[in-house]
Amino acid sequence: MIKFDIITIFPKIFDSYLKESFIKKAGERGLVKINIHNLRDYTRDRHQTVDDRPFGGGLGMVLKVEPIYRAMKKIKKNKRAKVILFTPRGRKFNQKLAYQFSKLNQIIMICGRYEGVDERVAKHLADVELSVGDYDLMGGELPAMIVTETIARLIPGVLGKPELLKERITKEKGFIEYPQYTRPEVFEPKKKARWRVPKVLLSGHHQKIQEWRKKYQKAIGN
Repeated sequence: MIKFDIITIFPKIFDSYLKESFIKKAGERGLVKINIHNLRDYTRDRHQTVDDRPFGGGLGMVLKVEPIYRAMKKIKKNKRAKVILFTPRGRKFNQKLAYQFSKLNQIIMICGRYEGVDERVAKHLADVELSVGDYDLMGGELPAMIVTETIARLIPGVLGKPELLKERITKEKGFIEYPQYTRPEVFEPKKKARWRVPKVLLSGHHQKIQEWRKKYQKAIGN
């Protein structure tokens, strides 16, 4: 079982995500444990202050190091733990990293907000800085969901069918994706428009189907 600990100032963002689909079932079956920690619970002032103005000036606010340090001190209990800080300048998250992280016992994710996070968090508390793409988001909550789901689906039993992973995982621990079709065989959205399923997929010839998939497959995250 992997334990996911997510530190955020907006814990309710995760409510619906954790109560749906495979993530919910994986939690109920004890395959994963996901804890959401409100950073404000680790403050010591009456106003539960988690941010302050940046030194040197700037337009936004910066998350303070003190409450994050206190949260980490209480949450990090396992030697086989990885602490992730989400930042646009971080290492790009991919399938290969997800496979490596799936072997851990605990993954702690720090969700930034506003102008950013005090750099001392990156230097002294985080093991790795991660980015989920070359764009800027309002915070680290969506990246945390992405990382959680990508890793969780690699845990045996989460998807229900182990062969699904065996079919899609490459030797380099990346992911294979190819085009998929289902009924109807012919879809006619308007006159003179007929969108057909490739004939080879209807042939029942397993070798030819595998050859077709191999031809059009794409390796992701190697």
